Amino acid sequence: MDRIRTILISLIILGSWINVCARHQKDTVITYVFPDDWLGIWEGTLDIYKNQKIVQTVPMTLEHLKTDTSGAYIWAIIYGEDKVSGRRPYELKTKDVSKGHYIADEKNGILLDGYIFANKYISHFEVMGNQLTSIYERTGDSLIFEIIVNSSTPIQITGNVKAEGEETIPEVKSFPITGYQKATLKKRLK
Repeated sequence: MDRIRTILISLIILGSWINVCARHQKDTVITYVFPDDWLGIWEGTLDIYKNQKIVQTVPMTLEHLKTDTSGAYIWAIIYGEDKVSGRRPYELKTKDVSKGHYIADEKNGILLDGYIFANKYISHFEVMGNQLTSIYERTGDSLIFEIIVNSSTPIQITGNVKAEGEETIPEVKSFPITGYQKATLKKRLK
C-alpha cells in the first residue's frame, strides 16, 4: 500500500512539474521584430480552398529583402513555377513604426496598408465586391501565409432590435466566406 501511495504521489508531483514547465514555455513567446527579423527568401506550397476542399496547389515564394533605401524593402511574392511571370514585385514601405503600420506598394497605383500584431502582419482591403484579409505570421522557422476572402455583400443582417430594459442591440452584418488560402513557408538556406 505504501509503495502505491509513493508511486501516486510521485506521479502527481511529476504531473504538476510538467504543467508548470508547459505553462512557462507557453508564456515565453518569441517576439520577432518586423520587418528585420522576417528578412529572407521564404518558400513553400500554397493551398487554395473552395467549399472545404483544396482545389489548387501552387509553389509560393516570398522574397523579403533590404534595399538601399531606408524604410523600404523588397516584398516580392511569386506564385507558380515561372519565377518571371508569377512574380509580383511589391515594395514594403515603413509608414509608422510606433503603430506597426506599413504599406505594400504594388507598383501599379495600389497601396495596401498593413499592421503588425503579435508576430503577424495583417492587411485588409476590398476589391471588386470582395473583401480580403491577408495574414503573414512569423513562427519559429516558418512563415504562415493566409488569405481569407469574403463577399462585401452581407449574407444576413441581424440585431437592430430593442432588448429587455430598453437597450438597443446594434445591427450586425454577417458576410459569406467565399475563399481561403494557406501556405507554410520555410526560409531558404543559403
